[in-house]
Amino acid sequence: MSEPQRLKPVFPQDPKWPGEGSSRVPFWAYTREDLYKRELERLFYANHWCYVGLEAEIPNPGDFKRTVIGERSVIMVRDPDGGINVVENVCAHRGMRFCRERHGNAKDFFYPYHQWNYSLKGDLQGVPFRRGVKQDGKVNGGMPKDFKLEEHGLTKLKVAARGGAVFASFDHDVEPFEDCACTTAR
Repeated sequence: MSEPQRLKPVFPQDPKWPGEGSSRVPFWAYTREDLYKRELERLFYANHWCYVGLEAEIPNPGDFKRTVIGERSVIMVRDPDGGINVVENVCAHRGMRFCRERHGNAKDFFYPYHQWNYSLKGDLQGVPFRRGVKQDGKVNGGMPKDFKLEEHGLTKLKVAARGGAVFASFDHDVEPFEDCACTTAR
């Protein structure tokens, strides 16, 4: 495993608070966009496991639950092999959310506008008119000749399930869940 990333502190090394104590935390500490983005990165996206749901919420193949990690929409789904996957709810084509339901059952996922189709494991399965449309003897549109489905899947999160609870991380280099300080039972 690689060396853990060192995260920048959210606040300056030696913040200057006007007055004494924490009852007078300045307004900027709650409203500065740069601090908020660093908090999101530190608490949800890097070097961190986040709870996404319970295995019991998705008992059957195709069952899914939409939830969020930080500000990012994710889908926890049971695949046909019985495995649990967590993927970001953002189409790889145009970056739009494709799943609107909070929970349900699906044989696959697709982006309603352009119809890109993904497996329950997040792999891109199909693109309509991939080779273009032939009209008047010539081909219009389509994807480039070097376009590869396997390079355009959904963002897949690292997943750990323990005691019926499911955790996920955007950071694939995050420490193993068993070594995480968040686990209490060993």
